[in-house]
Amino acid sequence: MLPASAGTAPAAELARPESPRDLFVSFTWLALQGFGGVLAVVQREMVEKKRWLSPDQFLEDWAVAQVLPGPNVINLALMIGDRYFGLRGAIAALAGMLAVPMVVILALAILYAQYAGHPQVAGALRGMGAVAGGLIAATGIKLVPQLRRNPLGFGVCLGFVVLVAIAVAGLRWPLLWVLLAFGGAACAWTWRKIPA
Repeated sequence: MLPASAGTAPAAELARPESPRDLFVSFTWLALQGFGGVLAVVQREMVEKKRWLSPDQFLEDWAVAQVLPGPNVINLALMIGDRYFGLRGAIAALAGMLAVPMVVILALAILYAQYAGHPQVAGALRGMGAVAGGLIAATGIKLVPQLRRNPLGFGVCLGFVVLVAIAVAGLRWPLLWVLLAFGGAACAWTWRKIPA
């Protein structure tokens, strides 16, 4: 990770949530948009629209959320909520991610139980999977420019991206081992490159 001063926007340039209620409403809206995965939506909402995080802060926070146990976006919501309003903010962001979407999911589960046998439903779900994959790929591509400011250099970062993709998708290594091996190597290498 970058040092706190490297590549982050000054606090004056970033907005902040007005209240824990603002966090709750924002994360509820974010969660309701996140069918098939919310990475693309989170990046657009938190960085581009609301400007609560700079692109570098988002990348750093997402990296931490990715390696912590549990759903990535829940981890990120807790970190953002805590950053602005401490425990109250973390609880508000978490409640926003879970409350209304849970009601929607329960209603959809009831509908799915009744119509799961229809071939059109199965076809529609396969089509949604392709869209979700496209959203995740597009967000990954949008994050690539942030790698140019990484202390390891752009080429080394892309090398790690390729190695991780091969390990996970090609060799089907367990994610825990990939994180420990490549994440540990990247962290140690970056630690040595950052001046004390």
